Amino acid sequence: MNTAKNPLQGVTLERMVSELHVRYGWEALAEKIHIRCFQENPSVMSSLKFLRRTPWARAKVERIYLKMIKNPRRPGS
Repeated sequence: MNTAKNPLQGVTLERMVSELHVRYGWEALAEKIHIRCFQENPSVMSSLKFLRRTPWARAKVERIYLKMIKNPRRPGS
């Protein structure tokens, strides 16, 4: 069995949403990913509820998260 390195291995959806929220804020996150749970009364818990039952939205969150961890902010930016 081929076990390729998966950068999402061991990263929970809650951690992804929390780190994205800290990095971008709800408003910028809603601009990056057009889903209502980031636009109207956003919270980590409501987002998790939606993302756990919506595979296409979760895939978008995972893509944005991967971009974020591959391109960390430089100090002072």
